Amino acid sequence: MTSPRARRFAPAVLLGAMLAGVVACGGSDSPVPAIPTPATAPALPAQRLSGDSPLDPACNGSDGPSVSGSFFVNSEVEPFVAAHPNNPSHLIATWQQDRWTNGGARALRTATSFDGGQQWTLVTHPLSNCAGGNAANGADYDRVSDPWVDIGPDGVAHAMGLAFSGQAGAGASNAMLARRSVDGGLTWGPVSTLVVDGPAFFNDKNSLSADPTDARYVFAVWDRLDNTSGAGPTWMARSVDAGLSWQPARAIYAPANSGQTIGNRIVVLRDAARLGRLVNFFTQIEVVSGVAQASLNVIHSSDKGDTWSAPVRISDMQPVGARDPISGTSIRDGAIIGSIAVTPSGALWVTWQDGRFSSGQHDAIAVSGSADGGQSWSAPVAINRVAGSAAFTAVAAVRADGMVGVMHYDLRPNSDPAQGVLAGAWLLTSRDGVAWSETPVWSPFDLGRAPRVDAGLFLGDYQGLVAGASNFLAVLALSGGSAANPSDIFALPLNPGLAGARHASRAPAPYLARQLPSAASSAGPAQRARVHRTIVQAMERRVPGWAARRGLAVEPMRE
Repeated sequence: MTSPRARRFAPAVLLGAMLAGVVACGGSDSPVPAIPTPATAPALPAQRLSGDSPLDPACNGSDGPSVSGSFFVNSEVEPFVAAHPNNPSHLIATWQQDRWTNGGARALRTATSFDGGQQWTLVTHPLSNCAGGNAANGADYDRVSDPWVDIGPDGVAHAMGLAFSGQAGAGASNAMLARRSVDGGLTWGPVSTLVVDGPAFFNDKNSLSADPTDARYVFAVWDRLDNTSGAGPTWMARSVDAGLSWQPARAIYAPANSGQTIGNRIVVLRDAARLGRLVNFFTQIEVVSGVAQASLNVIHSSDKGDTWSAPVRISDMQPVGARDPISGTSIRDGAIIGSIAVTPSGALWVTWQDGRFSSGQHDAIAVSGSADGGQSWSAPVAINRVAGSAAFTAVAAVRADGMVGVMHYDLRPNSDPAQGVLAGAWLLTSRDGVAWSETPVWSPFDLGRAPRVDAGLFLGDYQGLVAGASNFLAVLALSGGSAANPSDIFALPLNPGLAGARHASRAPAPYLARQLPSAASSAGPAQRARVHRTIVQAMERRVPGWAARRGLAVEPMRE
């Protein structure tokens, strides 16, 4: 479906662009290093969830005289997946469709399964002009991003995304939009606008949580950046009628000294002692004496979000970001975004990428746990199997029996520049946070064929992982198809610890998490400088002008 506002290109120009897989829409992007593109790439899984783009390839979503950036037709990135809390066979996945080089995508799509991921029904949401959004339905925006879904205990499905026009943070009109589905994700109701702003504010990095203990409650959280002061408090909108209507959005936490949050996500505790208690997990970014710093934190609510506690600090973050060590090409990863999962007993696990375990040479996958609902947290440990390889973009989920799973990418297959930028995806599982086992998700694949976004290779700030009764389901983006199909979403079932598992040749051997040596617990000047640079780059990619508003130098997008 194409909006009547859609600009169109001359057929000859369009045909040439489609053959290259990317449609140019004006402007110019930062140069990126050349990456060898082998004639053939490693095979990809058969369980492809996404299909070809359903959008008119001529649509750029704008009626303006010019549009900066370009988009990749048939590129699908940044998936997420949710399961019905009482029926793990009912799944909903979501992702960005046709990613732009400088922010957002042309549409958001969802896929619904009622048989544990064997069959899926796809829906394109009219939250942007190219997907049918318009003034009449409240979705008159050029681009959409940050797709999220959840399912309530009554089976009502919920979807959310960030919609904006222009380039993110650059005078763009922007809104947080939500929809609900009473048939579990097959058909969807009207668009609900949770917040809408103009150039003064930019709403960013949203998530949505249906309360598994009370179907009436749905919570949406995000950060709202003040483009004048630089502050970025956490905002929340709440529904008390299963997403049929939404209460006015409001700030629930504001860091001191014009700090900001990002990556907010609410989880709900289900143990008897804390049944229904909310925990909001987020990254806090502060600029102290001209240096950007980040930490992971939680706040709590025992009254369904009416009031919130003071923050509890989990850990500082020391990401250095991933890049191809051969070509030097940057990878736009989840450097400043963590992930949280809750067990049936009320324990919490968080994971993120962190450079402290190698003194800032490359990121490892860190975890921390809480046995008391988030009031206190264990010291971070590194759990990725290959310590000498950059690991990135971690996501956590917990099975009903308490086994925690953490999925991540790394570059361990990457050794021959003639083969492209080879990467792999892996699932780590543990019952105690000390002994971990590894199950391959998929390896290798050619990350060098992924969409190049803001001078980096991009599969998403996050990926999807959900746990069933006895297995996990990874919903992740992999690249390596062709120039006309740079990335796809795959749904891969995983059975960790079982000999003959779908993607493992044998039962994985356990190993111990790596403790941080006390001598390396404090970052030195060089390491702090690289962490600062990583945070600034990550935010500049999301919101151009972020650094200047905080009196920081604008960092180049690659070294």
